[in-house]
Amino acid sequence: MSSAAAPVEDPTAARLRALLVRAPTAVAFVSGQRFEVVSEEFNHLFGFNDDGDLTGRDTRAVHTTDLAHTALLERAAAAFSAGQPLDEEIEYVKRDGHRFWGRLQATPVHWEAPLAEALWIVEDVSAARALRLQPTWTAKHDAVTELANRREFERRLGEHVGSRRNEPVSVLWLDVDHFGEVIKGMGPEVGDHFLYGLGQMLIGKVRASDLVARLEEDHFAILLPDCDQHYAQIIAEKVRSAVAGYRLRWGLHRTRVKASLGVVQIQPTLLTVEAVLGGAALACTEAKAAGGDSVRVFVSAGGYEELAG
Repeated sequence: MSSAAAPVEDPTAARLRALLVRAPTAVAFVSGQRFEVVSEEFNHLFGFNDDGDLTGRDTRAVHTTDLAHTALLERAAAAFSAGQPLDEEIEYVKRDGHRFWGRLQATPVHWEAPLAEALWIVEDVSAARALRLQPTWTAKHDAVTELANRREFERRLGEHVGSRRNEPVSVLWLDVDHFGEVIKGMGPEVGDHFLYGLGQMLIGKVRASDLVARLEEDHFAILLPDCDQHYAQIIAEKVRSAVAGYRLRWGLHRTRVKASLGVVQIQPTLLTVEAVLGGAALACTEAKAAGGDSVRVFVSAGGYEELAG
């Protein structure tokens, strides 16, 4: 007599379970105020291991107070109803009572039912938050993108201007094309998320020794030590292409942009930080005048007049 065949699990469900077990990300599916499915990493983050599991528990279990929990649910509901995800830092509590700061990224599983099941992704940002709260960090970084700010960029650039070292140093100036239209169409909050994402993408396109900064609004700069004009132009084209391929997805909002870039190599005729940045900005202006989504190089030996690209 043969035994009954074991039921075959749905392939999609099997893939999801395997992903939740192996993915090094704290992920949970939440319905109402209850954790329906959680990843192993999510359990570990909150101190639930083999002898316990957050699956089936109330989401209040990871929040510090009833008030904090209720307020979070209200903010999430408001964001989802407006077609936006929730992305903020929250003080959480582990199973043993230890508190930490986590970045919660929450979004509905189905946007047509924004108040139904949601996906939560949580990352421990305690160390990064503590660093950002230090006065020295605040003085050197842009609050929106967490990149270096203009003051810090100019300080670092100043270490190279007038230096007698022979290593070539270049600067890129990036201006997002028609960024005002993005803000007008989606609003400043979505614009800030876009700028943050763009800044993180730029970091991924350059070397660890390079410095990416947000100078103001939609203007970015990249300091390229030990990089001559030829290779700086190659990097600028790589960055231009990456921006053109970058997609902002923020809730129901979708958009794409392009960028103009100016390239300048520090040279004896550019005696100050302002002159170097002026050359890069002027080259970028020429790129925008040519229609945008392009790169131009500052090549004048004695001024800003002659540009090529």
